[in-house]
Amino acid sequence: MPENGRKPIGFYDYTVILTYCGMMFGFVGVLLALQQQFWKTMICLMIAGGCDMFDGLVASTKERSKQEKRFGIQIDSMSDLINFGVLPAIFVYEISKKNMVISVICSLYVLSALIRLAYYNVSEEERQDTESGSRKVFLGLPVTTAALLFPLLFLLFDMGIFRNILNYPMALILLGILFLAPVEIKKPGMTGKIIIIVIGLAEVFGMIMFKG
Repeated sequence: MPENGRKPIGFYDYTVILTYCGMMFGFVGVLLALQQQFWKTMICLMIAGGCDMFDGLVASTKERSKQEKRFGIQIDSMSDLINFGVLPAIFVYEISKKNMVISVICSLYVLSALIRLAYYNVSEEERQDTESGSRKVFLGLPVTTAALLFPLLFLLFDMGIFRNILNYPMALILLGILFLAPVEIKKPGMTGKIIIIVIGLAEVFGMIMFKG
């Protein structure tokens, strides 16, 4: 994009709208977590997850320049850090006992998400320089897993099944380790995405039925 001084920096076409919307829902979720409105926090987390699931599909419908593709990689990961790194950490900190141990666990979780996403950006840019099409496998567990796991944990907590607060920091520890695990995970195709959507809808149904 030419730097002519007449346009705001960045890109604003339809290929990035879902990413921008997902980030805003994620940030609102952080604010709600700080207010301890946890159900609304989980809804924002799930909406952010839905936006992330389909933003790549939307972006693929347009022929983009190399700069647009690289911009998309960067904003997607920056958005993911807020939505699936910072938001779950703030949620766990607020719902758990606010002590030094919980603070360290939450900080390390965000750090692991940051490292994973930064590594993904580097490897994806290198891949796109030599390959066409979309990525087939992920290295390490995708950070978007948090969008399904934490609403499920909170739903089970609200139903009286998992009432132990320690489940949340333990989940952060497990996810943080899996984010950085050098294990190849196949990128979900349409069938996998349908399964994820069904799980998400089941969680939404559970929230409606059992909330409070």
